[in-house]
Amino acid sequence: MVSKIKVDEIESSQSGGSVDLNSSLSFASKTTTEMNALSGMAAGDTIYNETEGTLYVYNGTSWKGMSDNTFQFSVSYLVIAGGGAGGGGTPDHGAGGGGGAGGYRSSYASDASGGGASSETDVTAVASTGYTVTVGAGGAGVNGRSNGNAGSDSVFSSITSVGGGYGAGYGYAGGAGGSGGGAGWSNGTGGTATSNQGYGGTTGGNSDDSGSNRVGGAGGGAGGLGNNPSQGNAGDGGAGLASTINGSTVTRAGGGGGGGSAGSGGSGGGGNGAAGTGSGAGGSGTVNTGSGGGGVHHHSSATSGAGGSGLVILRYSNSYTIANAGGGLTFTTATSGNDKITTFTAGTGTVTFS
Repeated sequence: MVSKIKVDEIESSQSGGSVDLNSSLSFASKTTTEMNALSGMAAGDTIYNETEGTLYVYNGTSWKGMSDNTFQFSVSYLVIAGGGAGGGGTPDHGAGGGGGAGGYRSSYASDASGGGASSETDVTAVASTGYTVTVGAGGAGVNGRSNGNAGSDSVFSSITSVGGGYGAGYGYAGGAGGSGGGAGWSNGTGGTATSNQGYGGTTGGNSDDSGSNRVGGAGGGAGGLGNNPSQGNAGDGGAGLASTINGSTVTRAGGGGGGGSAGSGGSGGGGNGAAGTGSGAGGSGTVNTGSGGGGVHHHSSATSGAGGSGLVILRYSNSYTIANAGGGLTFTTATSGNDKITTFTAGTGTVTFS
């Protein structure tokens, strides 16, 4: 028998017995591994599973938990996907559009999520359970009349933020994504955004604009739409969003600016979205902000701006520790008051808490 009962006082009478509520009642404490290695049990044997924080009873054939794992706690998150790259162009045609910001999802305090959404619900985590973490890469820039590359998704557990939409080459529509990419010159439509993650991209300049005004549209940001281009003025990238999850206010996930024509390209959105170019290659979104890359200038065959890589930040009780980070994840952990804050900046893998 593996159960152990200690009763300090049992009072009996002819009418029956009673157990003093001040007495102690304890059971053998085992990890899950130790429990599964036990032998010689009888039906009714009971242990305390110290891995899961609950009682287990042997029913004659197997151990059965008496409740869910009691070692549960809340994890706040900021999950930003990689930003989309800007669109390409050639010396004889119109400018490319700006890349869209990566999808933006947040559950910390009252911080907003992208696309005008409110803060989401924290993840309820369980100690010793594995959770997937992926930091999405930014989309690579392109040469020539080509659409840029979309950003890659970022993930924590069941939370997925969608990669930013690509900025379009001239004559093409912007790509859909967390935030949509801007269209290239010649009446292309802006890419659509993922609900509650970002905003859509804007249209490109009109096809009947003169050769000095063939400008690109702007990529959407987590915090707002970009500006539509006007004759001679490329679209400015959409605004990013501010987060306070790491103890300071940081704005990320701005949209990329459209490529220019006669003058400068569109400005990058707040949150380090890259400016479209007014002369050559588009600017690239800042690393670990999920911001969009800038579109290429009308008279250039240079490379469009790459999207900025994404980011995953987790905030949780300092009673717990990230116990394992497999698969080449790059991360740091800091302490703020009663919380730990773990910031993942690259890679993919599985993490557990202990």
